[in-house]
Amino acid sequence: MKRHHLLLSLLAPAFAFGQGSFVLPMEDEAIGYNAPTRNDPVARLQRKLERGDVTLEYQSPGGYLLSVLRNLDVPVSSQVLVFSKTSFQLQLISPAAPRALYFNDNVYIGWVKGSQVMEVSSVDPERGAFFYTLDNRDGSTIGFVRRDECLQCHASPRTLGVPGHVVRSVYPDVEGFPQLQAGSFDTDDNSPISQRWGGWFVSGTHGAQRHMGNVWVKDRNQPERLDREAGANLTDLAKVVDLSSYASPHSDPVALMVLAHQSKLHNLITRVGYETKLALSHQQAISQALKRPPEEWFDSTRRRIFGPVDALLKYLLFSGEAPLTAPVRGTSDFQKQFAGLGPRDSKGRSLRDFDLDTRLFRYRCSFLIYSRALDSLPQPALDYLYRRLYQILTGEQKEFDLLSASDRKAILEILVETKPSLPAYFRR
Repeated sequence: MKRHHLLLSLLAPAFAFGQGSFVLPMEDEAIGYNAPTRNDPVARLQRKLERGDVTLEYQSPGGYLLSVLRNLDVPVSSQVLVFSKTSFQLQLISPAAPRALYFNDNVYIGWVKGSQVMEVSSVDPERGAFFYTLDNRDGSTIGFVRRDECLQCHASPRTLGVPGHVVRSVYPDVEGFPQLQAGSFDTDDNSPISQRWGGWFVSGTHGAQRHMGNVWVKDRNQPERLDREAGANLTDLAKVVDLSSYASPHSDPVALMVLAHQSKLHNLITRVGYETKLALSHQQAISQALKRPPEEWFDSTRRRIFGPVDALLKYLLFSGEAPLTAPVRGTSDFQKQFAGLGPRDSKGRSLRDFDLDTRLFRYRCSFLIYSRALDSLPQPALDYLYRRLYQILTGEQKEFDLLSASDRKAILEILVETKPSLPAYFRR
């Protein structure tokens, strides 16, 4: 009887967290989210500050912003502007004073005009996103303070149940308050342009496509009736907002699209890592209870690991991506700077090359395949992901109909030349 009860208690988590976007137990020993040593970029910068290896410089009007961007290798050109009151600093945010976001592959920084704190989050390769604030007053004691209270929103079904990020599109009123009775949209690669950027400023062109940005609700009784035409193809934001105190006058649509893509993909990578660690931990405990060899996996263990990997792989290869029906062009240097990061193969091709006429990237495989987060996945998950990826790119399995034969060939050739850690069978 005792063994039967033990088996049920061990199996329960596997079934409870095996489907959907339930919030996974970060405090579980297998996850170790609160382990004392962190390896995310902000934690590494904080250690340098404490040793005196680097210092942050204050420069009005942004405060420590430009110095933080430089030390974390975050380009100013990544700036995007959100004016909806969907942040904990909502009292300072409005269409007249949007929140500025900056990002690179692993770091996200939020700056609010007139605020005494800067918001920062960064991705630990094994544990997902960590959240911090930085006192942004001149002469303040420099230090990034960890803020686990951010997990109330940033570890939820919206983030796939793990510490992560979400990009939202809302119907904002003239003050920036989202009119939630009209609904909202979580934005990713599969979102049509028509559902994107509500509550955001957008500086760029997009032809006849219409988005929700640059405008706000005039009649709260009919919030869905946005004047999308008034916000379309706006290349100069000075017409709608004073950005003289901001680091950049742009809120580039290409940067907005990359932000939505990578924030969702980071969440998927973290979800795979968490699910795999928990599944293997439960597998080991059940095997010990039943006196079975640990290498004999239960079907539930396979499902719990392979299912999230399949979802990750699908998104990694842009399956389901909403097509562009007209070219999208930004107004900043973001596109050029982002593509210049490479790496490139002997033919000059990179997974960072943009298309922007019919889709986001020219080659349908995400640049985050090079990320430390993906490389740090538990080995069983990583082995399965690479095997499935190889089968798809070589045509052994006909999945993801968006990938043409030329797409698969190009992606495979680029990866073989630019990602040395690929399994040897990729180079046969």
